[in-house]
Order: sequence, then structure tokens, then C-alpha cells
Amino acid sequence: MVDKPGRRKKNKFPWGKIAAVVIGVLIVGAIGYYVYETYIYTPPPVYAKLGTSQGYVYAELYPGCAPQTVANFVNLTKLGFYNDLVWHRIVPGFVIQTGDPNTKGAVNSTRSTWGKGQSSQQIPFEWCGWLHNYAGYIGMASTAAKGPSTSQFFINLTNSTSNLSLDDNYTVFGKVIWGMNAVCALASPTKDPTYPASNTELYSQPINLASALLNNVTIIQQSQAPAPQPIVACKA
Repeated sequence: MVDKPGRRKKNKFPWGKIAAVVIGVLIVGAIGYYVYETYIYTPPPVYAKLGTSQGYVYAELYPGCAPQTVANFVNLTKLGFYNDLVWHRIVPGFVIQTGDPNTKGAVNSTRSTWGKGQSSQQIPFEWCGWLHNYAGYIGMASTAAKGPSTSQFFINLTNSTSNLSLDDNYTVFGKVIWGMNAVCALASPTKDPTYPASNTELYSQPINLASALLNNVTIIQQSQAPAPQPIVACKA
């Protein structure tokens, strides 16, 4: 009699284990998102409307993440501090920056002082870990990493490593929810080629000031803001 070979056990695909891992990842993700939503949106965001020479920009500011920074921004806005200023620092592929009182009225004779002005109130560095320097996100400028800020702020233009290197060094307190096209247009004014790149203060200033103005900022109700648009990074 010839022995019959035994049946081989089929190697079952570990669907159960994979399903358990997927479910675990989804649960962790859901918990993380819930914590993020709860943290960022408690207290509720503040909404700001920025009138610029390239159109309106609407922003959502997060007192839950940067309470002192947002309070300072709102206070300066109500005082009219941000009216009639220049986006004095324009670095395509990186950021645009404004908030310097020395640029008031876009007077060319004061160019040498642009980037050096500030408000009287200093705000400590605030970092919650939930907001990053992604395209469209708004941060506070300061003279040094993790240093106090006053009035100057910037809007990130891209998701480059240069932008992300600002994380945990400069307070991020809000993001653009509508009008990123205007932000990108502000990043396009022609620079003066006679300025040496080594002089970063002058080299990053726009030539045509009329195309790079922050006309005003107002605090508005959420109902006055348009529906959020997807944030699209600006082309460098």
C-alpha cells in the first residue's frame, strides 16, 4: 500500500491582525483629531479681515494656542495700528512680513528703518505644538528665536523646509482661510536688483509700494467671513 501524503495546511493571510492594526490607527487618529479640535477651538477662534493692495485676506486666529499673541493682535487692530502699512519683507518661496510702524504711509525716505520698528507691548513666545509654519499659517516675527514679539507678523508662502524650520522658534497664532491668492500676489512685486542680497533688510523690500500695502485690519464675526478655501502654497 502506498502511503498518501498528508494535506498541507494553507497559510492563512492575517486579515484579522491587519484589521486590528487599522482599527487601532483609526482610533488613535480620531482621538488625536478630537484633542486637536478641542484644544485649538477652545476658546473659539477670532476672525480678522486684512485689506491689502492685492485684495482681501481672511484669517482665523487661535487664542487657545497663543492667547497673549492673539489678544495683542486684536488690541493693536482696534487701535488702528495695522492701517496703512507696507509688506516690507517679501521673500518668494518663504514669507511676506508686515506690522512695522516705520512703514506707515509707505514713505520711501524711511526705507532704511523698515523691519526695525515695533509696538510698545512685548509678548512672550508661545508655542502649543499644534500649529506649524505651513503655507498660509501666520506667525509673529521677533529679533531672535523664541524671543518676545511685538507687532510684526508674517504669512508663510510654502511648506518648504525653510518654513518648517521656524517651528518651535516663532509663535504661530493663526492661518489664512480665504484669500491665499492675494497673499501670493503680494509675494510677487519686483525687487530692486541694485540692492545687494547681503543687505537682507533692503533686498527683500518691494519697489512698487502701491502693490504691497496692508491697508487695514479689522476684527469680524465668524458669520462675516467667507467659507474657508483650501490653502494652496504660492509658487516660488
